[in-house]
Amino acid sequence: MGRYTNIPILEKEKKDQTRGKQYYGSSKYPQVPLNFEDTYVYTTIGDRLDKLALEYYGRSDYWWIISSANDNLTQGSLFVPEGTQLRIPTNISSIISSYEKLNNL
Repeated sequence: MGRYTNIPILEKEKKDQTRGKQYYGSSKYPQVPLNFEDTYVYTTIGDRLDKLALEYYGRSDYWWIISSANDNLTQGSLFVPEGTQLRIPTNISSIISSYEKLNNL
């Protein structure tokens, strides 16, 4: 699974009925509410959101859950500076359900 797995591929229309250029659409991400059961970690050298998602959720493509839960991160990047405190949401089923509803999956 890659980071573009659930992102729709769109196509620009051309006026002459030929096939247009394809591009990735945008995904909508839900708000990730605080939960008393969330885990907090400090990052070390080499930590990336996809690697942390694989460690905590068993799937690297859930990187966006960690990213959305942490407003202090640069959105759109998998890289996290060393020593950054991250909130790792533990109950992700409702977050995934909200994501699927927002993106009509």
